[in-house]
Amino acid sequence: MAEEPRAAGSETLGDPVLWTPDAARRQSSQLSAYMAWLTDEAGLAFGSYQELWRWSVTELEEFWRSIWDYFEIRAHAPPTEVLAERRMPGARWFPGATLNYAEHALARRGPEPALVAVNEAGGRVVLSRDELAAQVARARAGLRRLGVGRGDRVVAFLPNVADTVVAFLATASLGAIWSSCSPEFGVSSVLDRFRQIEPKVLLGVDGYAYGGKTFDRGAELEAIAKGLPTLEATVLSTQLGTRKLELGRSLSFDELLSESAPLTFEAMPFDHPLWVLYSSGTTGLPKAIVQGHGGILLEHFKALALHCDLGPEDRFFWFSTTGWMMWNFLVSGLLVGSTIVLYDGSPASPDLGVLWRMAERERLTYFGTSAPYLMACRKAGIEPQRHDLTALRSVGSTGAPLPPEGFEWVYEHVKSDLLLGSVSGGTDVCTAFALSCPLLPVRAGSLQCAGLGCKVEAFDPEGRPLVGEVGELVLTEPLPSMPLYFWGDEDGARYHESYFDTFEGVWRHGDWVEIASDGSLVISGRSDSTLNRGGVRMGTSEFYAVVEGIEGVADSLVVDTSSPREPEGKLWLFVVPAVGGTLDDELRRALVDAIRSRISPRHVPDEIRAVRAVPRTLSGKKCEVPVKRILGGVAPELAVSRDTLADPAAIDEYVALARELGAAREGISGT
Repeated sequence: MAEEPRAAGSETLGDPVLWTPDAARRQSSQLSAYMAWLTDEAGLAFGSYQELWRWSVTELEEFWRSIWDYFEIRAHAPPTEVLAERRMPGARWFPGATLNYAEHALARRGPEPALVAVNEAGGRVVLSRDELAAQVARARAGLRRLGVGRGDRVVAFLPNVADTVVAFLATASLGAIWSSCSPEFGVSSVLDRFRQIEPKVLLGVDGYAYGGKTFDRGAELEAIAKGLPTLEATVLSTQLGTRKLELGRSLSFDELLSESAPLTFEAMPFDHPLWVLYSSGTTGLPKAIVQGHGGILLEHFKALALHCDLGPEDRFFWFSTTGWMMWNFLVSGLLVGSTIVLYDGSPASPDLGVLWRMAERERLTYFGTSAPYLMACRKAGIEPQRHDLTALRSVGSTGAPLPPEGFEWVYEHVKSDLLLGSVSGGTDVCTAFALSCPLLPVRAGSLQCAGLGCKVEAFDPEGRPLVGEVGELVLTEPLPSMPLYFWGDEDGARYHESYFDTFEGVWRHGDWVEIASDGSLVISGRSDSTLNRGGVRMGTSEFYAVVEGIEGVADSLVVDTSSPREPEGKLWLFVVPAVGGTLDDELRRALVDAIRSRISPRHVPDEIRAVRAVPRTLSGKKCEVPVKRILGGVAPELAVSRDTLADPAAIDEYVALARELGAAREGISGT
């Protein structure tokens, strides 16, 4: 933007510094090696991360070419240029180049472990780099026997196990297009996703274990197979084996891998689809987001190596299911040579310490999770520091803003010397816009920096950039991993409406962000779930930090039903009382007093209600916007897909309340 940002506030955001990398950590980092390479190869010297970032978003072509060269991208045909059209939407990256994501993920061979898969029952599978490549070659041959080739869609209804990674890499090696859902998803949610892309092959599981229980999904898998009219074959991964399933043309996973073959890789155009991800589905039918081989390859090399500081000596873990983009991000750890660690099961069975015990056993160097998980550990009094975490160098947090007390808990109860990377981005780009940095300090409540090549800005309603004030998070320059398109969105109208209908030619992401002059950021929640009371706007993360810090509160959801059409809407606070507790007068007074004194008098709720549960997606995100829409009169089936909820019944109380409110409104209008 030509206009200079309007500045306000302080130079930095967040509370005092909790951690500063020492000289050894900075000098040994992947980012320092890259900066030294820039000096040697291009004569570019940068005195700080912020200087490097400014260059990366100003000289886009030069920066992304440096990523291509530094990570030695294996091109079957070279690009004619870096960026043919520097615009959004419609940027064209590295035209003429052909490559393959899987070729880079499997570039390293040898006896070193490539993948470790653990489950909650204690099962453990280890695949060396050689073994992983061999299994991918066999799976590739099996898919070819089923007729899979370039552009065909292969879909998976599978848990987070080694077979899923093998199947994905085999699919990518063929130039076919991958898409996956976790087996917790209901049939309608799976079909809402997979039907859109008309798959040729389905890989499915007959059941899974979670929280000490087994769940038979044979009937669901049969219904999914029958509901996909383009399906030509189903590959069954048997976990329960209780009965023969009616799946039409089918074979076992072992049969898929029954024949050895050489491992080769189809040369695909830079913008050929790699996979299809989906929006959460909590606000209507999911968007089928298509991302390409080349864009994902460059973005994940950059994010994982330079920002997460991962390399061949690391053991990289992120708790995820196969229905969340963080699974894709985790698998990309193979690109930088890290050993990826998968976990299949509940993070709370038998207790919330299970993942920390695994971190000790597997000697994790990077422990990735969600902010709600870290806050749940804090509330439950979990003490990870009791375990041997000497190998641990970094903790990653995403899925929701991590409040300052979450940062403090990590440094006090996990380990005092590590890089805590609270990051924020989305499925839309399968990466984070705000990332960690091994050269910068960590402040409580603050994200360290915008990612290299990510021109993140905060905009006011008129599209003017802000510094030190809260605004809409936008990207004002294109990013290679942005969606190629939405599947079935022939004229691009839905794509444009999703990101570009507010500020022309600028990506509006839908988050509130404040950016300090030093480049650090604070993200305070979704802009479409803002609490706007008497002109005082606030993100929901600040509200939760106060409410959930009160003794007697297990969980909470805050919803502001006011809008431009209904300025007199209510501010609702829904509270899940602690086990054995109730929302009595004493707890109500404590909530009101804390909100009035620590947030503002204007944000004291109009109504506080006790609920059994807060509805969350399978990835742990609170369903603020769907509940707001339901309370505003939107039909529940249009506001939320129950099958995408961790507890589908959790939404029932809010639907019942909406009916009460609707009946009351009709009664008033009738009189």
